[in-house]
Parts: sequence; structure tokens; C-alpha cells
Amino acid sequence: MTGLALLIPLALLCGGVALAGFFAALRSGQFDDPDGAAMRILSDEEDR
Repeated sequence: MTGLALLIPLALLCGGVALAGFFAALRSGQFDDPDGAAMRILSDEEDR
């Protein structure tokens, strides 16, 4: 039972850290153009 008293807050803390990291990435604009790289790889134009 004492193991659960340690593991439940630890799991909640890890989830909170992951959620904070997701929101930080969202705020910094990392998810603004998800299709851009997929479309660039299909184009036949070469950069000169």
C-alpha cells in the first residue's frame, strides 16, 4: 500500500511534466506546419 502512495503522485508528476512540455511546444509554434515537410519531399524542384 505504501508503494501506491509513492507511485500515484510520481505518475501524476510525470504526466504533468509531459503536458507542460506539450504546451510549451505548442506555444513555440512547432506544430504550425505539419504538412510542409511532407509536401516538400514530393516536389521535383531542386534548390540552386
